[in-house]
Amino acid sequence: MKSKIKSTKYLTRILAILRSRGKRIVFTNGCFDILHVGHVVYLSKAKRLGDILVIGLNSDSSIKKIKGKGRPINRESDRAKVLEALSSVDYIAIFGESTPEKIIMKLRPNVLVKGGDWKVEDIVGGDFVKKTGGKVKNIPFVKGYSTTSIIERSSCR
Repeated sequence: MKSKIKSTKYLTRILAILRSRGKRIVFTNGCFDILHVGHVVYLSKAKRLGDILVIGLNSDSSIKKIKGKGRPINRESDRAKVLEALSSVDYIAIFGESTPEKIIMKLRPNVLVKGGDWKVEDIVGGDFVKKTGGKVKNIPFVKGYSTTSIIERSSCR
């Protein structure tokens, strides 16, 4: 299997080509620290919003800044490989900033998606995507699934 994990520079070029062929590019981002059914359902729904699904994966260092000590649970290379196995995922780019704004501006997706805990107007990069003619959407969570709750449950046993 060819690797789906690509540099932002590579993706900028390939997505421009795909876009010129009429493909709709969907972008989402996150830590995806412990992949669970909520993630799988979310990514499947995100993929249905276009033709190509790109995940901006937070690097280990950016997760530490966002989530604090003890996170991530899984290394970025492992998290990327697990995501790579999902049929809904076309490409993965690891980014080191605490927000995906720079990578969104480089990749110029047609659709920007986040989970239901984000109001559409608060999604980072949303203003840019709208200005370039794209759409911004949120997808409701699968009730009862979150990485934090999984970590909390496993710590109690």
